[in-house]
Amino acid sequence: MDFTIASILALDGVTNGAVYALLALATVLVFTVTRVIFIPQGEFVTFGALTLAVLQTGKTPDTVWFLLALAMLVAVMDAVAGVRSGRPQGEIAKNVLKTMALPVALAVFVPWAAPQQLPLSIQALMTLAIVTPMGGLIYRVAYESLADASVLVLLIVSVGVHIALTGLGLYFFGAEGSRNPSFWDERFNVGVLAVSGQALIMFAASGALILALYLFFERSLWGKALRATAVNRLGARLMGISATGAGRLAFTLAAFLGVLSGLLIGPTTTIFYESGFLIGLKGFVAAVVAGLASYPLALVGALGVGLLESFASFWASSFKEVIVFASILPVLLWRSLRDPHGEEH
Repeated sequence: MDFTIASILALDGVTNGAVYALLALATVLVFTVTRVIFIPQGEFVTFGALTLAVLQTGKTPDTVWFLLALAMLVAVMDAVAGVRSGRPQGEIAKNVLKTMALPVALAVFVPWAAPQQLPLSIQALMTLAIVTPMGGLIYRVAYESLADASVLVLLIVSVGVHIALTGLGLYFFGAEGSRNPSFWDERFNVGVLAVSGQALIMFAASGALILALYLFFERSLWGKALRATAVNRLGARLMGISATGAGRLAFTLAAFLGVLSGLLIGPTTTIFYESGFLIGLKGFVAAVVAGLASYPLALVGALGVGLLESFASFWASSFKEVIVFASILPVLLWRSLRDPHGEEH
């Protein structure tokens, strides 16, 4: 290895680390607000990348109908709960219409727009609109009624959701992988490095989102409500903050970050229906470095995971995944020695 090879590997590691950072931030966000270790985070990456790939072929992705089915299920659940609690019919109808509005609009618009071969940027926006709402709907179907359950129960539910979404991904997209076109095909020479326009987009999008999340949590009322829920769920409830609403918002933001990660990483690697699991696990490793609590440390951990993966692929490509996932062991050991816990009751 010389300086040129090390520079190329470092650039590749930082590029992948920028995407892992988004997934790590989403994992930390969901866990701190809802105590859910969200294993299916990677499935949003897969759904995002492959939905765009289907739109590129001029066909309507099945994720549109999946979103509509999820919305219908949630609407029925809300209607039944409203009737049982004796709410006014007008309020029940309003909630149902609010849930169904966007999925129905997309079910009408996307089949018309898909064959039109719209620009790549418009198709990316359509993908975000299709997959992002799934986060909040999945929370309402699978997690909302178990919000006060133990972390172990929520983890088991996450495993079930992951298995279900992986199976649906195989049904929707098939076993063949897809690679999306780059959003920017230019290449720039910086010394010995050739930096692609897609890499610059990945850096810019990740940096902008990290900054936006910082401003969201520090300056906006919703962000402060999420932080309050993360610190003390009971105290947040007593202050009038809806823990249910916080959970829905956290899952929606996590889905958005996952879809965007899929759109960013899609042009750099071939994505298969099960690819999201490994990508999401690398984001999870970065989140564990942060103790599932710190956003800045999640960013640092993600860059470390990206660099470790890149250099491991040079020295021991057959074992790069093992090396990345084994790196979590010393972190867990260090945290267990630093914060020893007694027996919990």
